[in-house]
Amino acid sequence: MDKNYYHEYFELERTHWWFLARTKILETQIVQLLKDTPNASILNIGAATGASSEMLSKFGKVTSIEYEAECIAFVKDKISFTIEEGTILDLNYPENSFDLVCAFDVVEHVAEDELALKEMHRVCKINGHVILTVPTFMSLWSKHDEVNHHVKRYQLNELKALVQPTLEPVFLSYFNTWLFLPIYLVRQFSNALPNMVKRSGSGSDFGLVKSQFINTFFYKLFVSENWFLRKRISLPIGVSALAIWKKKA
Repeated sequence: MDKNYYHEYFELERTHWWFLARTKILETQIVQLLKDTPNASILNIGAATGASSEMLSKFGKVTSIEYEAECIAFVKDKISFTIEEGTILDLNYPENSFDLVCAFDVVEHVAEDELALKEMHRVCKINGHVILTVPTFMSLWSKHDEVNHHVKRYQLNELKALVQPTLEPVFLSYFNTWLFLPIYLVRQFSNALPNMVKRSGSGSDFGLVKSQFINTFFYKLFVSENWFLRKRISLPIGVSALAIWKKKA
C-alpha cells in the first residue's frame, strides 16, 4: 500500500459500500463458525487500518497483524487496540494457537501463496477454521490491482489446490456477483482507454463512487447476496471469492 493511501484507506474501510458489505457478509459467516466457541482466539492477518479487527472483536480475543510498519504507525492513535507487525509468510505463533485464522484480501499480495496457506493452517487449532477472501479472475485485472499491489487474482479451483489435505472445505463461493458484469465492463474500458476513467485519490476503483446515494445503493445490492451466502449456497461467479476450511486432526 502506498504511504499516501493510508488516510484514504482508513476512511474507505469504514464508509465505502464494498468494505461495508464485505464486512457484513463475513460477520454472518463467522457467527455460524463460532456459535459454539465463546471468547474465541482469532488471528486477523493483514489488518490494514483495523476495521476488520473491530468486527472480529465481537467474537473473542483478536490478535491483529499487518505487514506494513508505516500503516501500523499511521493508525496507532486512531484505534483502541494494537496491531502487531508481521507477515502471512512467517507467522510468529506456535502451532494450534487460534480458533479462527482470517486473511481478508491478503493472499493476493504475495507470490508464495501456498506458503501463506500452510502458515494459516499451522497456527489454526484442531477443529478451528481458516477463512479468507481474494479478488477473482485475471480478466478483471486493472489499475485497481496495481494500486493495491496485487500479485494475481484467483479462481476457486486455484484456492482449492493450495490447501493441506487436513483442511476440510466448509464453504467456498464467489461473491460480489450482482455487480460482476458492470465491474467487468468498467475495467475493460479503463484498460483500453485509461485516460477516460477518472478516479479520485490513489487511483483505485474505490475512488469511482462519489455519490452517497450510489454508495448506499451498491451496498444494499452487494449485501443482498447474503441471503444465499448465509444459507451456504455457492454463487457461480463474482468479483471476489470466499473460502472457509476446518482443520482436521
